[in-house]
Amino acid sequence: MDVARSAQHHAPTPVGLLEGAPPLRTLDLTGLGSLVVRDSGPPTDRPDAPVVFLLHGWWVDADLNWCRSFGSLTDRFRVVAWDHRGHGRHGLRGGRRFRLEDCADDAVAVADALGIETFTVVGYSLGGAVAQLVARRHPQRISGLILCATALTFASTPGLRRQLRMLRLVAPAARLVGDVTWKLVWRIADLRGGLGIGDDDVDCLARGVIRQGDLRLLLGAGAALGGFDARDWVPDLTVASAVVVCTMDGVIPTADQRRLAEALPALHVEEVAADHLACVTAPDRFLPALRRALDAVTEG
Repeated sequence: MDVARSAQHHAPTPVGLLEGAPPLRTLDLTGLGSLVVRDSGPPTDRPDAPVVFLLHGWWVDADLNWCRSFGSLTDRFRVVAWDHRGHGRHGLRGGRRFRLEDCADDAVAVADALGIETFTVVGYSLGGAVAQLVARRHPQRISGLILCATALTFASTPGLRRQLRMLRLVAPAARLVGDVTWKLVWRIADLRGGLGIGDDDVDCLARGVIRQGDLRLLLGAGAALGGFDARDWVPDLTVASAVVVCTMDGVIPTADQRRLAEALPALHVEEVAADHLACVTAPDRFLPALRRALDAVTEG
């Protein structure tokens, strides 16, 4: 199997899980090819509603990350979401390596293809690193920045540094060991039931998503996170911003999330008593916090 291609396993999405998701449309991105995105269009009663771009986390895709969020946002915002490079079924393939900067530039390419001048960007975990880079590289294009379950750097502890350093070594060899490694990943996902959160619908969707990614780019994404460090330049960002902190996060230390809020400095900070997967494990707590953050940024 060529791991540079998406695995051909398209498990059916559980009925109702994406009932409120924006429709899919295919965009022709200049110089990049075609990309499938979700675009709700403006709410029928708010043609000038703010545009919100939702950027998902590592290894998952837009649908899995935001399946519990779509319906809560499309009544007040034009919501656009897509899969990062190498992620999910639709993420762009190609390129010699995964670069967070490329993902940041993709956001502007999507905006250009949709005729959108400015937008608020919401980044979750890896998507938070991408969102920070959008704000740095294209400050004239974003009107707001919301960062969820993310940090200024993803290698703040010795354990994380070792894990992410290992990915830098493994990623180039992914094509050689792809078939065996990919099958092992699938097996682990099946044993865990997907994300292993006990929500049958979400776990079912996760099993399909994990089979659809590009192993080389997914491992490269982890390596890129290991090299990400925004501590020197985030304090210089001037865009209106908010941070949503997950206080029971076992992946991104809560202290690192709070340091991000202090560095911006953020107009608004929300704390959610939930783990790193709050967007799907605790939507009753995460979604109100996200909406309050959006209110602070888009109306502040």
